[in-house]
Amino acid sequence: MRTGALVAGSVTIALALSACGGGGDTPKTGESGGSGVSGFNAATKGIVNPSTKKGGTLKLVNQSDPDSWDPARAYYAYVWNLMKGYYVRTLVTNEAKPGEDGLKLVPDLAQAMPEISADGKTYTFKLKSGIKFEDGSPITSKDFKYGIERIFAQDVLSGGPTYLVDVLDQGQKYPGPYKDTDPNKLGLKSVETPDDSTIVFKLAEPLSDFIYLLAAPDASPIPQAKDTGDKYGEKPVSSGPYKFQSYDQGKKAVWVRNDQWDPKTDTVRAALPDQIEMTIGTAVEEIDNQLLSGEIDIDTAQTGVQQGAQPKILLDPEKKKNADTPNTGFIRYFSISTKVAPFDNIHCRKAVQYATDKITMQTARGGADAGGDVAYNMLPPNIAGHDDYDPYNTKSGKPQIDKAKEELAACGKPNGFDTVIATRNAGKEPKTAEALQAALKNVGINARLDPTEPSLYFRSTIGAPSNVAAKGYGLMMAGWGADFPTAYGFLSVLVDGRNILPSGNNNYAELNDPEINKLIDQAKAEKDPAKAAAIWTTINHKVMDAAVMVPFVYDKALNYRNPRVTNVFVTEYYGMYDFGSLGVS
Repeated sequence: MRTGALVAGSVTIALALSACGGGGDTPKTGESGGSGVSGFNAATKGIVNPSTKKGGTLKLVNQSDPDSWDPARAYYAYVWNLMKGYYVRTLVTNEAKPGEDGLKLVPDLAQAMPEISADGKTYTFKLKSGIKFEDGSPITSKDFKYGIERIFAQDVLSGGPTYLVDVLDQGQKYPGPYKDTDPNKLGLKSVETPDDSTIVFKLAEPLSDFIYLLAAPDASPIPQAKDTGDKYGEKPVSSGPYKFQSYDQGKKAVWVRNDQWDPKTDTVRAALPDQIEMTIGTAVEEIDNQLLSGEIDIDTAQTGVQQGAQPKILLDPEKKKNADTPNTGFIRYFSISTKVAPFDNIHCRKAVQYATDKITMQTARGGADAGGDVAYNMLPPNIAGHDDYDPYNTKSGKPQIDKAKEELAACGKPNGFDTVIATRNAGKEPKTAEALQAALKNVGINARLDPTEPSLYFRSTIGAPSNVAAKGYGLMMAGWGADFPTAYGFLSVLVDGRNILPSGNNNYAELNDPEINKLIDQAKAEKDPAKAAAIWTTINHKVMDAAVMVPFVYDKALNYRNPRVTNVFVTEYYGMYDFGSLGVS
């Protein structure tokens, strides 16, 4: 999933995780949900200030608007975390627990995990009774089917993941509900609703990762009568413990309790605060000041404080004990367009690989301690299939000027060339892009920066191939974490050439290699996780050999939590604090 403005988050695999920590300070009697942990990085090991106390207002902040509040369109990790915690429920969801337990999927609006046919092609769910939308109307199987059908309307609702389209269309070429000729607008054939409490998914081929697709927000129920198309994100209908009281774009979002939510149907969400407020549009340096002064509780971007605030935290024991540096599972990287000259020549792309100074880019993100480790291939270490493949010898992070100049000569540009770097105009990304710009200049590549508003960046700036061509974006800054805890959930969206979209495209390089596409199909069909991981290792190697992406950091983030916040822990599913569990003392 994408990094928001500029957000951290990911899912990881249980095999790569250490056990959840315990011990530490015990909250006051009457407020405790059990003993907790305390101190620096405590929220990466267990629960800080565990509590069951309800009430108060949780104060959140973000520099920028979300990409969308519409579950079909959102693709920022922090937005998925907010949705899951506050107003979106799905058939299954990840457990709200620290450590590897947080990777487990559990029933949410479904009574139980699905009944799966012997051939692995049919998934049947029964819904819980008493589940309702915020207006009191019952949530039925048809609401789930309609919500999934909306994803197919990419001409109206672009920007979100399209896994379910790929899996469920099966040659029907279903256009989405807005062009559906079915009188009930429920014409998708692969999803059946024999009654209001039963939903059946029929796959063309077995897909072991299918259950993860149903845990994402785009698989949530949507009431057809309340669907306003591309305006739905302005006031989505809640199925969770909170509903939107207001959303003033660029300024503030406010959630209040949803009185139609029945906690008896929900074993995941704590729903502790009476109200949640998220201020939008605050400058990043001011966000850090407000965090350290206690004016706000959590920065939902979860990309870490800026460089100026880092020593204020790390050198002050009282501040440091309220901070964490989780390994987010994200890779910070930039894509190289295969369609914008001269990068249609692989040697020009390799010149950039060698010229990049990953140390200066790492420094711009906070250094090894607060920014992450130097990255060298496009699978993060916590995803099965990662290995030490480093075809450009970049583990040191230092540029290789001579190699870069050799590749420039090989691509017919011995004196370099001009290009454009697309970047978001928020967080640490501008300084990171400036570090790249300076390194490229050392070999004669003159790169102009073109900063863009984060909420538009992935959908229509670098996510629209026509705009990439028109603007001449040779290099595009990005960050990515797994949509679910497999290599398929991390890499396929970025490199499958059959999924290049006119808007909301995620294959920014426009890589379309038939051999890679074939290997993706083989990996998806493989039931043995170890064998599937081995195929993804090969895919990763081929992607790196094509020189279409330059990973520079396996991400960490130095995040600060207000001492008054309760129930704080890092969810391994998103690589950030679990927003739906937070309360205030």
